[in-house]
Amino acid sequence: MKIIGVAACTAGVAHTYLAKEKLLNAAKEAGHQVKIETQGTIGTEDELTNQEIIEADAVIIAADISISGRDRFKEKKVIQIPTHIAMKSPKALMKKIEDELNATT
Repeated sequence: MKIIGVAACTAGVAHTYLAKEKLLNAAKEAGHQVKIETQGTIGTEDELTNQEIIEADAVIIAADISISGRDRFKEKKVIQIPTHIAMKSPKALMKKIEDELNATT
């Protein structure tokens, strides 16, 4: 499965990068391809390409604030969570995504 996402917290620093790291590790451990964009005080990093968005099976938005460019994902399965969920329960989140995608196919 191909998973993409965006991580962003209110300060745009610590929780953003912790959420990204936890999501990357959990997705890779589950055997998925993953890329997570960050939006924070220093701007956007690891920006998702149009091709990555097209190819994605699911989008995770781990954010405590509004993110820019959300309309890019309007045709995708989007899972919106606060950053603390990504940090505390990333494996459970991957399982939930797998279950939801399997239920719709």
